[in-house]
Amino acid sequence: MQPPISSPQGSSPPPRPQGSGTSSVEGDTTGGIIPYKNPQALLAYYIGLFSLLPVLGLAMAPAAVILGRKGLKYARQNPVVRGQAHAWIGIVCGGFWSLVHWAIALTILFAWAGGNWGVTR
Repeated sequence: MQPPISSPQGSSPPPRPQGSGTSSVEGDTTGGIIPYKNPQALLAYYIGLFSLLPVLGLAMAPAAVILGRKGLKYARQNPVVRGQAHAWIGIVCGGFWSLVHWAIALTILFAWAGGNWGVTR
C-alpha cells in the first residue's frame, strides 16, 4: 500500500474552479447574504432597524418604508440582485416604528395643545 500523496511544504492548494462555490451569484464573496447590488433594500434594512431611535425615527421610519418598496420593485425586475428579505425587514420595521413614533408625537402635541401640563386642581 502506498502512502497518500501530499503537496510539498509551503505550497498552496490548487485553485478552485470558477462557479464551484456555495454562492448562487458568481463572484459574490458575501455568499449572497448582503444584497450590495440592491442598495435600496440594504438602506431600507439599516434605516428600518435604526428607526427605533427616538426623534430620528419620525423621519427615518417612513424613509425605510419607501426605500423598502423601491428595493422590492428593483428585486422583482432584476432577480439576480436579490434583497427581498432586507426590503421586507425595512418595510415592517419602518412601518411599525413609524406608527409608534407618530402616535407618541401626536399624543404629546394634543397634551400640549390642551394646556394640562402640570396643572393640579
